[in-house]
Amino acid sequence: MDRPNFLADERHGPLPAMLLVLTFVSGLIDAISILALGRVFVANMTGNVVFIGFAIAGAPGFSLRNSACALAGFVVGAVLAGRLVDRWGRSRPLLLRNAVAVESLLIGVCLVISLFVHLREDGPVAGTIVVGISAIAMAVQNVTARRMAVPDMMTTLLTMTLIGITADHDKFAESGLRRLVVMATMFLGATVGALLVLHATVRLALAVVLVLLLAVCVAAAVSAREEAPWQA
Repeated sequence: MDRPNFLADERHGPLPAMLLVLTFVSGLIDAISILALGRVFVANMTGNVVFIGFAIAGAPGFSLRNSACALAGFVVGAVLAGRLVDRWGRSRPLLLRNAVAVESLLIGVCLVISLFVHLREDGPVAGTIVVGISAIAMAVQNVTARRMAVPDMMTTLLTMTLIGITADHDKFAESGLRRLVVMATMFLGATVGALLVLHATVRLALAVVLVLLLAVCVAAAVSAREEAPWQA
């Protein structure tokens, strides 16, 4: 089995490693939103469409307001990210640096809100605001990862990755290990996020997300200093 090189890929340079960190972030942020903000996804919108249906049907424990806010925020973030891609898309590391900087700013706002309001217990309105802001941030990440065009590294969508592992088993040696690493990374992010929310604080979980985003931002900035074929 061919071993993927996440740090120095022939066609994508260090982008796979940076996108792997963002995949971990996706697991973290969805753990925060589901466990602390009321059964809502901010990184993956498929679940929110289903949750909106549950809420309309009157199922207990599902917030129509939060799910709709996440969906609206994601649309706003996607529009914003589309404009960023048009402006910065000529260099992949510069695009990633700038997009993750925007994402970091938005998550930083969420962290500041969490310092003043206990989101899990007495912050329903603040929680909805955090849901909307973080959904914008994750939309920026989704659109940017799509523009990076690194196979199997969409940072949030694992359904097609799972299909690739199972349905394309004859090509497993080519990309199977990379796909397994991506899925394991999402799993670890969700696990760490759940542990932080349940046994520490939401603000600590958001702080970890922010630190990881800033690390990716710095790594992308450093990568952009030297010209290489993979950057275009």
